[in-house]
Amino acid sequence: MELENIVANTVYLKAREGGSDNNKGKSKKWKKILQFPHISQCLELVSKIDVKYEYVVEQQPIGKTLFGQWCELKGTQYHCFFLLLDVQIESDDQRHDLVSVIKQKTSALFPDTDKLFLEGEQLENGPGKDLFHTSIQAVRTYLAGEPFEEFTKSMYFHRYLQWKWLESQPVTHKTFRMYRVLGKGGFGEVCACQVRATGKMYACKKLEKKRIKKRKGEAMVLIEKQILEKINSRFVVNLTYAYETKDALCLVLTIMSGGDLKFHIYNMGGEPGLDINRTRFYAAEVVCGVEHLHRQGIVYRDCKPENILLDDNGHVRISDLGLAIVLPEGESVRGRVGTVGYMAPEVIDNERYSFSPDWFSFGCLVYEMIEGQAPFRARREKVKREEVDRRVKVEPERYSNKFTEDSKSFCQQLLTKNATDRLGGKADRHGALQVKQHAFFQTINWRRLEAGIIDPPFVPDPHAVYAKDVLDIEQFSTVKGVNIDESDSSFYSKFNTGCVSIPWQTEIIETDCYRQLNVFGPNNTRSPDLVLEPAPQAKSGDCFPFRRKKKQIPRNQPVPINSSLLSSVS
Repeated sequence: MELENIVANTVYLKAREGGSDNNKGKSKKWKKILQFPHISQCLELVSKIDVKYEYVVEQQPIGKTLFGQWCELKGTQYHCFFLLLDVQIESDDQRHDLVSVIKQKTSALFPDTDKLFLEGEQLENGPGKDLFHTSIQAVRTYLAGEPFEEFTKSMYFHRYLQWKWLESQPVTHKTFRMYRVLGKGGFGEVCACQVRATGKMYACKKLEKKRIKKRKGEAMVLIEKQILEKINSRFVVNLTYAYETKDALCLVLTIMSGGDLKFHIYNMGGEPGLDINRTRFYAAEVVCGVEHLHRQGIVYRDCKPENILLDDNGHVRISDLGLAIVLPEGESVRGRVGTVGYMAPEVIDNERYSFSPDWFSFGCLVYEMIEGQAPFRARREKVKREEVDRRVKVEPERYSNKFTEDSKSFCQQLLTKNATDRLGGKADRHGALQVKQHAFFQTINWRRLEAGIIDPPFVPDPHAVYAKDVLDIEQFSTVKGVNIDESDSSFYSKFNTGCVSIPWQTEIIETDCYRQLNVFGPNNTRSPDLVLEPAPQAKSGDCFPFRRKKKQIPRNQPVPINSSLLSSVS
């Protein structure tokens, strides 16, 4: 039994190590899997996809990269403007210096530049507006005009269409290699997997079709998938592929190899809990994740240590959005949804709420990281749900000497029983702005944190598996009495949508596939697959498309007879 676990871990770690190399982990046929079609097969995509600047350049990683290459080819002016869009600004001095550069570069292009920047200066102290952002908007406006229109006629845009064609190809179980089980979800196992074409590692969350049908979980599963498709954040696990097999629906998600916060709070040796600096870092990244969800109108409803995962580098992400819900602007919802001991009083009492419960659950998470136990129930304490609910609603939490004054104040304001008095609770979907301003976070540089350039206080061991042994993960029982039939196919078709655009393109770039495949002709000319002429069409089943064809004689037409042959016979 122990041998089985060692083998599973060894194979998994070997795959993980290979995934960090340029070509290790890739199938020997990876270039064939990602072979570009001829451009003639891709031109029809122009009428089916968004080809505006705001989408192609600002929302598509490969589109942005190709536009940057085109700008570089066109000359210093375009390239300079393009580079300005990605500058990381950390201080006011840097902002003003960069504004001066932009004004100098754009003065020859914008007749009303001085007026534009004067308006920017007047707005600088306004809410959410400043001179720097006004300047960058001027650059965007310019690039989205004539330069982008010229780009759409170039071979770089046509190459973008080829990448979009590859992105649209069907995804099946053959797209991946499967490795050891990492854990369990509500409807099935979560396994490590690797994309054959790129070598990229992911977590595959399997949702068994019969288990979904038996529990009437179709709506819940589809909502989770649709919410994950909307999200693109470094602080939330991202969905890259959605496909189906004969027995399961599969969500292929960001793999978080460093384990969950519950494991780190309780199983890393010594006394349970984390130090204040480590707690502050994780809490700040979770705030950014919750902020991203709330801006999209998503209420998380399940913030707890088990759902906060560490990646290889020690950054954390929010996971498991199975209980999340999308709220239209200004609306609220009612429903007792969440985990006992982490649900807010308004949820327990079945009152209407919007985003406030997430800040209460977040307060429980921060408290548990510091104290080494949840605020309303001790670890392994056997207590009825009703008693835990009573404590949440009426009992104050207790604070030990592990808490600093700032951390104690922070938790107290988050764990306030009344939602309207809670930190972040009365700001609707903008509560994160209040939470970020608390003294507990006074040492956090939010710009650097959101850019992912602050070093985490702890980096997981790359040779360790932060998961239970394979045999310790309880297996699901067989579902009986449920049959899958044609009536279920419409639901599966909504789920089985293949690649998710932004994460897939990011994968292509990060695994070096983009650099190796994105090759043009000599001296920046079109490669054969980009030449705007119809590709030669081979007949179906014909292995030799250029073979000389026999002349076909229509039926009922006399066969021509060679007279010289007749004379020789006679």
